[in-house]
Amino acid sequence: MAKRIRKGDQVIVIAGRDKGKTGEVVRVLGDKVVVSNVNIVKRHTKPNPQAGQPGGVIEREAPIHASNVMLFNPATGKGERVGTKVLEDGRRLRVFRSSGEAV
Repeated sequence: MAKRIRKGDQVIVIAGRDKGKTGEVVRVLGDKVVVSNVNIVKRHTKPNPQAGQPGGVIEREAPIHASNVMLFNPATGKGERVGTKVLEDGRRLRVFRSSGEAV
């Protein structure tokens, strides 16, 4: 996905069980992303006294493929495609394809 989605970005889910939900990217794992409050799964864990971790059923976010999320544009309230623009000094800037404004 050419690093179009980064940690801290506001995204909207466009496919799957959580379609339509928005959240912030917590972690990027190759071609997958972890989004806050999206794709919640129940994980049965054993207690680990050394780490101070109790056992039981824990709810946490699971990774979702990056192709199933789009960058959220607060100006339009929709998900939008992202392109890159090279500035005069050689820096790359992510821009929304529809409007051309910076992310």
